[in-house]
Amino acid sequence: MESEKIVELYLLRNESAITETVQKYGRRLRALAFGITADWQTAEECENDTYLEAWNSIPPHEPRSYLYAFLARITRHIALNCCRSRNRLKRSALFCELSFEMEQCIPSPSNAECRLESRLFSEAVNGFLGTLSEEKRNIFLRRYWYFDSITDISIRFSLSQSKVKTTLCRTRKQLQKYLEKEGYIL
Repeated sequence: MESEKIVELYLLRNESAITETVQKYGRRLRALAFGITADWQTAEECENDTYLEAWNSIPPHEPRSYLYAFLARITRHIALNCCRSRNRLKRSALFCELSFEMEQCIPSPSNAECRLESRLFSEAVNGFLGTLSEEKRNIFLRRYWYFDSITDISIRFSLSQSKVKTTLCRTRKQLQKYLEKEGYIL
């Protein structure tokens, strides 16, 4: 079933919307949650919580053309919250590593001006991602959105680990320059 029709089912408060969502996106959402939590049971809980959150969020949101992105964002936030609440040391170390990498090229979230302009900042990052080649964009998103390891990324795209690391480093530097050009103080 198409995303638009699934959203219509949510808007009509038809419970088959959840069944259709599970069939169309369940595996991908569970894999996303597993990539963050590293635990299949927790990933399954995150997936189920995503369906509840989607049920409660549609309406007022109507993500007709971006349903998967809408669901993936919910899943990602739920999975990150699970990791925080369970204090998974291994995953906390990964978050610290990725946070440190990104601190070098994005403004501090404690900056009140940055928080007020979060929508503009989001648009700036999306604009930057639009300037990247498909390969660079995919590598960047797999690392910083899906939390894939360097090894997993290199296998997925048939690249050497050093190429992935170099691409990520250069892309972070490009992001930093792009954001500075857009007027963000780093």
